[in-house]
Amino acid sequence: MLSKSRPKAKIAVLVSGGGTNLQAILDAQAAGKLPHGEVSLVVSNRTGAYALERAKAAGVEALTLTKKACGGQAGFEAALQKALTDRGIELIVLAGFLAILSGAFTDRWPRRILNVHPSLIPAFCGEGFYGLRVHEAALQKGVKVTGATVHFVNEVPDGGEILFQKAVRVRPGDTPETLQRRVMEQAEWKLLPRAVELVSREIVSRRDTQE
Repeated sequence: MLSKSRPKAKIAVLVSGGGTNLQAILDAQAAGKLPHGEVSLVVSNRTGAYALERAKAAGVEALTLTKKACGGQAGFEAALQKALTDRGIELIVLAGFLAILSGAFTDRWPRRILNVHPSLIPAFCGEGFYGLRVHEAALQKGVKVTGATVHFVNEVPDGGEILFQKAVRVRPGDTPETLQRRVMEQAEWKLLPRAVELVSREIVSRRDTQE
């Protein structure tokens, strides 16, 4: 149990679409599996993303920031940085966030940005590999095992330090859609909350040692 003198790490989740990975984090939080972290903000880079509705249903502040509205990448990252700083965010989680953050941005958040990728990195990763494209590539290659990876984010797409991986078997007759669903259920939704809690605990512990 955390005492009142040890506030939880404030988490921002960045999304672009339906928000199933966001929901996995929110469900873990509701179940008491995130004792050291709390989702305080959800930011979408796409207007109307259903993930925003998931945030609102959970009572979490939801914002939309688009590159177009912010005048491009630099404006978007400046607005995002301000939103995070203003709310005291300590950990960023990319959960189906279909945009690449610049090195200038990621350098401000060393070991404080997590991403979940739907393959066993280094397979089927890097720029251009996202969503169903990853599973299409896996099936085209004929691999028998795929999975998911949670890693820290740096300036290289999918290039940060790996925290967790989980393998998922490819079944005969799989389509990109069926494989995507199985990877989410068996790997992504399990690994991501686990990694969020791990890093949140480290943040709280480091905060305690600095006091």
